[in-house]
Amino acid sequence: QVQLVESGGGLVQAGGSLRLSCAASGSISRINAMGWYCQAPGKQRELVASISSGGSTNYADSVKGRFTISRDNAKNTVYLQMNSLKPDDTAIYYCNLLYQRFLWTRSLEVWGQGTLVTVSA
Repeated sequence: QVQLVESGGGLVQAGGSLRLSCAASGSISRINAMGWYCQAPGKQRELVASISSGGSTNYADSVKGRFTISRDNAKNTVYLQMNSLKPDDTAIYYCNLLYQRFLWTRSLEVWGQGTLVTVSA
């Protein structure tokens, strides 16, 4: 069984920074991609940033230039450095993992429990 443990959320003033972490543990032979999604009250969950096994990154337009996603492959951990935070960034942030339990099996998806980020004006 694969688990994701997230940390780093909290309350910050506009213009401030936070760093989210998500560590994956369990039966993982290969990580195909890791990412962060956010869900604000009354809105659908949407992609914030993702990083592939090869290190390619993808960002939502709203966070480009402010957020940076990175990975520590040795620790199966993904990070999201969030700078110049805005009140509109307030949401629950969820970690997402696409992995293979064995190299010959299909890719599976796991979600973290979510961490709340609140940005005050």
